[in-house]
Order: sequence, then C-alpha cells, then structure tokens
Amino acid sequence: MSIFSGIWIPLVTPFANGAVDHDALRALIEGYAKAGVSGFVALGTTGEPAALEASEQDAVLATTLAAAGDLPVLAGVSGNHAASLRERIAQLNEQPLAGVLISAPYYIRPSQAGLIDHFSSLADLSQKPVVIYDIPARTGVRIELDSLLTLAAHPRVQAVKDCSGSPDTTLALILDGRLRVLAGNDSEIFTTLCMGGAGAVAASAHVCTERFVALYRALAAGRLDEGRSLWHALAPLVSAMFAEPNPGPVKAALAAQGRIENELRAPMTRASEALHLRLKQLAAA
Repeated sequence: MSIFSGIWIPLVTPFANGAVDHDALRALIEGYAKAGVSGFVALGTTGEPAALEASEQDAVLATTLAAAGDLPVLAGVSGNHAASLRERIAQLNEQPLAGVLISAPYYIRPSQAGLIDHFSSLADLSQKPVVIYDIPARTGVRIELDSLLTLAAHPRVQAVKDCSGSPDTTLALILDGRLRVLAGNDSEIFTTLCMGGAGAVAASAHVCTERFVALYRALAAGRLDEGRSLWHALAPLVSAMFAEPNPGPVKAALAAQGRIENELRAPMTRASEALHLRLKQLAAA
C-alpha cells in the first residue's frame, strides 16, 4: 500500500514569546504518533511557513523529522520564483523525507501549460515523491483535471492534496487510479473517503486525533454506519476549525488544551474570543 493514505497532520508551528517552540512541536508530534496518524506535513499552509525565516524553516523540519521517527514526513514547498524553488528542491533532496508537497505558484495565476511545466520541472529535479497541492483559494489558480491527469504520468508525481472543491474532479482522479487522492478540505473528508480516496491531510485532526483515525479506519474497512456516526460527531469541530482563517482556530484549540501558546505571526491573528471558547468546548467533548 502507498504511504500516502490515512490521516496526516499538517503541523502547526508553535511559538512562545515570538520564537519557534521546538519542545511543544516535538510533544505534539509524539502525541499524534501515539494516536495512530499515518504521517506529517511540515511547513504546509497550517505551519505558517511564509512567516518563518529560512533558518527557522530548516530547524522546524529538523525537529519534525527527528520526532516523527519511523512515520513519513512531507515538506511543503511553495512560492513563485522558479530558481528559488529549484534550489529548495535540491536542498530537500538531502533530507530523509517521504516526499514534497508542492503547490501551484501563488499570485501570478499561470496558464494550465505553465502549471504543468511548474510541477513537471520540479518533479524532474526531485529525488523524492511529489504530492501536488491543489488549493485555488490560496494560490488564485485551479489545477484543472486534464492537467492533473497529465501530471499523473510523471513517475515521481504520486498523490494530490485535493482542495479543488470539485466532487467531479475528486471522483475522476480516484477512478483514474494513478494518483492517491488525499482530502485537503476537512469538510470533504467523509465524502472523499466514501468515494474511495486514500486519506486526508487534516488540520482539524490536531485535536480529537484518535477519532479522525478511527473514522478513516472504519471507512477503509467498509464500516459505513460506524464511519457516519464518527463523522457526525466530528462535524461541529471541523466547521469551527475553519470559521476563521487557518491556523488561528487550530492554535486556539491546542492552547485551550494547554499544548501550545496561542501565538501566531503577523499578519495572522488569533481566533476571536467567542470562537476560542467554542473550540475549547468542542476539543473537550
């Protein structure tokens, strides 16, 4: 079975007094490993990589790899400067990673031909498996189905983190069978798994992690009634986790549990007090 299945945690980057809190990050990872997650994403959207200096990114990745042990780790790669991205891929080739999670170039909105070239050229350079990150809400451009199917022919492109918001695209990729489809929008985890998706990269799973793992295992085993019951119980938490910009709610929920400080870097802001209280209740349920 491909490693790109199950519940993956796109890790937050904890801060304390403005600095990266490596002890808190290490403790989170160790706890999630015990809860049965399948892997981790370091420096993904939830990890606030744009707010980290290059040295901080390297340190976060080092801590994640050390704490994850035998569990696989993906490193997020994003940006719109081609030479810098190639340099970053070369650096990551030297790390013991399970793969790289590469998003479309943000802000510049390239054509579909430009997107195919973007991913293909980076996959050519990468010595690690590539997971395509399709998240048009953040990049401003959608990777169309035909482009994804073209990229699926590349030997190192193995999976997609699917935030397209298109059930038709999700199903078409699953039916094609060449890419492992991981739900990237937490609200679509249940639907994606029921359609035959491989798993999810779920920010909401920072809390109630065992329940998300149980949801995946129930649906993977065909226990629909059990899976539906678990999903109905998780749905209010998932909704609250994205009521305000990610990762504000995730950090608020973790802070309410005493696991990290409730700190983000500008221009990100903390979750509102009302949402913080709501998350505290849901995380404790």
